[in-house]
Amino acid sequence: MVLNYLWAAFFLIAFAIALFQLIVFRDVEIFQKLVTSTFDNAKLGFEISLGLTGVMTLWLGLMKVGERGGIIAIFSRLVAPFFNRLFPEIPKNHPVFGSILMNFSANMLGLDNAATPLGLKAMKEMQELNPIKDRASNPQIMFLVLNTSGLTIIPISIMVFRAQLGAADPSDIFIPILLATFFSTTVGLIAVALYQRINLFNPVILAYIGTLLLLIVGLIYYFSTISQEQVSVISQVASNVILFSIIISFVGLALIRKVNVYEAFIEGAKEGFSVAITIIPYLVAILVAIGVFRTSGALDMIVDGIGYLIALTGVNTDFVPALPVAFMKPLSGSGARGLMVEAMTTYGVDSFVGRMASVFQGSTETTFYVLAVYFGSVGIKRSRYALTCGLLADLAGAIAAIFIAYLFFH
Repeated sequence: MVLNYLWAAFFLIAFAIALFQLIVFRDVEIFQKLVTSTFDNAKLGFEISLGLTGVMTLWLGLMKVGERGGIIAIFSRLVAPFFNRLFPEIPKNHPVFGSILMNFSANMLGLDNAATPLGLKAMKEMQELNPIKDRASNPQIMFLVLNTSGLTIIPISIMVFRAQLGAADPSDIFIPILLATFFSTTVGLIAVALYQRINLFNPVILAYIGTLLLLIVGLIYYFSTISQEQVSVISQVASNVILFSIIISFVGLALIRKVNVYEAFIEGAKEGFSVAITIIPYLVAILVAIGVFRTSGALDMIVDGIGYLIALTGVNTDFVPALPVAFMKPLSGSGARGLMVEAMTTYGVDSFVGRMASVFQGSTETTFYVLAVYFGSVGIKRSRYALTCGLLADLAGAIAAIFIAYLFFH
């Protein structure tokens, strides 16, 4: 219901603001821009879905090889004690745990192209356990919110953009982004746990989270001792070596167990095309709504209003020019990326605003996009509290990003 009202609000607010601009400022082109935006974003939604088809076909095929070969079952057993408590409604040792782990791992490594198909695979497997097919189950909500919180260990794409724009140290945003996403993920996890009454103080949960925290601290310490050139090289090499090693482990174990890997791949790959087609209407719907909201100037008005209110309090407002990235990120990843690049080129890639925009970009995920794609792929219409918890995680990530950026760069 929340998404229903919010989707309608995007259009109504855009119309009201455009009408005001037409009457008061005589902007005779504003409605033409809105209509053009609807066409452009509808096309974009279709192109994104079409672009996902090949990647999804590849990874769903590989996942089927992994299932037949038994590697997914091995991954599931490794995380079963933790996931059994975080997803108590999923049967123990269910294969979906392997898909969830693979998706989280790809997200943490910044491998978006691999993460989405794996996430859709996990969502489909959880939907098979869902007793009410048009209503999001508790495990699906937990999975989606942890996805939208965007925990990223290696923000490769942001460092690449900073390097292309001539940053003196493209990786100087590495630790701030890691810390911001950690806060975002923590708040998202706590919010869902409160709704679902999951005890996060369980010794097993604390042990797994503590281990992850130690890994993050260790990575921060290691990367802080080497040069930025080494950070970029190691990040890119390690991510891709890990990814291709996973593929080899899938195929290798399947061959050892005498699985016909080609037939298994083809069987899984056939699912990729149908899933890509299914998400088109959901993706078009959310992108068109976001597009008219942005084109109308509503987003700029919100940012300007917040900047004015903050200025009245006497608080430093140096971060305000980067706020559009924070507001756009839950709505559109490509839109936020464009605003990040715009901020870096306008204010300087190594300016406070340029770095602040980079940290905003890496602090959370595209909540509305993920919700539309993941729930849309399995026909879920009632998202319950998923959007609320996802936006809470986004808010926590944005607030943490501001404080951390001031600590590191101001």
